[in-house]
Amino acid sequence: DTADARIFLELDQLYKKLNRPVEERVRFYESYPDTFAERDDLYIEYITLLNFLGRYREGYELLMKRNFHPWEGGEGKATTQYETALSELAKQELAAGNAAEAKKLLETALVYPVNLGEGRLEGTKDNHIYYLKGLAEEMLGEKEAAEADYRLASVGTDEPAGMLFYNDQPADMIFYQGLALKKLGETTAAASRFQKLISYGEAHYYDEVRMPYFAVSYPDLLIFEDDFTAKNEAHCRYLMGLGNLGIGNIGKANACLDLTLKLDAAHQKAKIYRTDGC
Repeated sequence: DTADARIFLELDQLYKKLNRPVEERVRFYESYPDTFAERDDLYIEYITLLNFLGRYREGYELLMKRNFHPWEGGEGKATTQYETALSELAKQELAAGNAAEAKKLLETALVYPVNLGEGRLEGTKDNHIYYLKGLAEEMLGEKEAAEADYRLASVGTDEPAGMLFYNDQPADMIFYQGLALKKLGETTAAASRFQKLISYGEAHYYDEVRMPYFAVSYPDLLIFEDDFTAKNEAHCRYLMGLGNLGIGNIGKANACLDLTLKLDAAHQKAKIYRTDGC
């Protein structure tokens, strides 16, 4: 039944579990636009896929057209794609030398509009946004503002976490802490951030991972049984990729990120850092 959004959801989740290419899943969505638009979880998954493919402007515009409602398991999904679209658009502006426009986009990313249906998760640091905003201000000659933003980008826990729960600090926030510390001249502290990412990945790569019996706050919809050990392998390779990227070992970083994408074809962060480096 091509008009049944629940069936669409289950089939797309199966495609995702089978590691179908993102381009193929996007074509599936675009074949049935009225069906996936019936559900917030499908709608945000489509936006996530668009952002994966670099269609950030489309993703942002679709986000702003819809009023989202909180749902169990959906925490942080709309806001993450909101930040992703705006920060990636800001990177494009920075690359083009349009620092003022980049700063404007990043300031927008720091304020969640009401239509997203939720506010900031407790403990959110937004290291990536403040680091990029610092770059924009540095280009604009706003040195004091840039240093203040690098300081904001350098805070937070420097201990990597696993991939089970949505409210764990994202690993790339540690990566941006390191980049910000480098900008502040604190090279030893920066190197420590990058090395912790590598060390965690190396130490936990061969772990056998199972969902805790009383686990809550898992970020993915569990229609089918999941292989958490494979997800852990992808996550550890991703962390090793980030750490190597931070220390400038680009070849090894890309090799790690390629392995992440081989294990998880829809790993959005691995795709971002494999494509543009930060």
